[in-house]
Amino acid sequence: MLTFVASILLLLAGYLIYAKVVERIFGINDENPTPAYTHNDGFDYTPMSWWRASLIQLLNIAGLGPIFGAVMGALYGPVAFIWIVIGSIFAGAVHDYFSGMMSVRHKGAQYPTIVGKYLGKNVQKVINLLSIALMILVAAAFTAGPAELMAQVTPLSFITALIIIFAYFLIATMLPVHKIIGRVYPFLGAVLIFMALSIGIGLFFFENSVPNLTMSNMHPGELPMWPLLMVTISCGAISGFHSTQSPILARTLKKESEGRKVFYGAMIAEGVIALIWAAAGMAFFGSTGGLQAALDAGGPAGVVNEISSTTLGTFGGILAILGVIILPITTGDTALRSSRMMVGELLKNKNKETSPGKLKNGLIVLAVATPAFYLSTIDYNFLWRYVGWSNQVVATVMLWTGAIYLLQKQKFHWICSVPALFMTAVVSTYIFYAPEGFNLPYDVSMIIGGIIWLAVLGWFIAQLVKYKTVRKRRTVVASEAS
Repeated sequence: MLTFVASILLLLAGYLIYAKVVERIFGINDENPTPAYTHNDGFDYTPMSWWRASLIQLLNIAGLGPIFGAVMGALYGPVAFIWIVIGSIFAGAVHDYFSGMMSVRHKGAQYPTIVGKYLGKNVQKVINLLSIALMILVAAAFTAGPAELMAQVTPLSFITALIIIFAYFLIATMLPVHKIIGRVYPFLGAVLIFMALSIGIGLFFFENSVPNLTMSNMHPGELPMWPLLMVTISCGAISGFHSTQSPILARTLKKESEGRKVFYGAMIAEGVIALIWAAAGMAFFGSTGGLQAALDAGGPAGVVNEISSTTLGTFGGILAILGVIILPITTGDTALRSSRMMVGELLKNKNKETSPGKLKNGLIVLAVATPAFYLSTIDYNFLWRYVGWSNQVVATVMLWTGAIYLLQKQKFHWICSVPALFMTAVVSTYIFYAPEGFNLPYDVSMIIGGIIWLAVLGWFIAQLVKYKTVRKRRTVVASEAS
């Protein structure tokens, strides 16, 4: 239990201390008018209070991600706490802050557009496809689960439940951001927090105490921690999906100083939620073997339902069911909304239009929702595996984008480049070892991942030399001019 409490305190300290360091390095200026005012259209661009934006951001980036991922990450034992704390403070929250604030500085631009500006058009083309594919996968993965549960607890069939959910998606993504998202989602964000706090308090009354820190790999299947733990927990430490969601709220900030609360703060809150559910997974079933058996029997949703109903009684069971149904649906909704924005921005850039009209927006949503609906009908585990790797690739690219941004601005780029190097090693190794990837032996995957990591490091060293040379030339020109 001591390790769990210390981890919570470290996350809070990360927000109180390191968030201010990141904010200072980025360099906020409340005199700069935000896109909410300069591009106010009453639809996607509209001013919103920071507390409302924070709750919406938390719901958008979280849903059940930090719950399901943390429960599965708990199979590795208390070492999962280390990754959640370090990942949230130094990687995930930094990633979220830069994806949001760089969008604010670039007129509310979407993630692929920002990537293209700092990493080049070729990278942007790849990221455009990968980001939209990720949104489709997320919408499908976060819809299949709720639809299955709705089919179990109501007379509805699975397909009927899917049709109802996707009908809601089509309506919600076409409405202005303040109509449903701005009014209802803050309340649902509060439900997510309430669920976590209730379970967090219940931890102190479990029959089995939360185990303290050990560096041992306690996974019953003896799967290696590196790099699987970093992809399994995903949303609870760092998630590329967040970089596609932050621009939604970047278009609603009233001033730049709110970014620390909305972007960095929401990720820290998600880290706390992940810690609580990871701790619950470790303690409730007595051992990681007991947790594995529960996951085999009912999946993550079954584990959440059992912990909630046992800890909080009938009310907890109802809350868990509602949470497992509603929270993923809101994530699927905003995934399709951000994909609409991405495709709309792509069409705008291509055709030099100011913005797509309502009819074109509707066609975009329909085009994206159709493959998502089909994917919702296939194996959920297949979907989740591909979401995991593509999600972390998107996060890695965003961190490199932030690093180049800071490098160009002659600022302390290491707050982005160090976690970017770390995540590069993660995704480069994972895809060769994972079953959904090349399924190669572990040692071979490590070697190939290491070669790719060295290649990326070489590219970044070349960027350091390039910008250092540019700065020297500018200094010489300025001194000659004076």
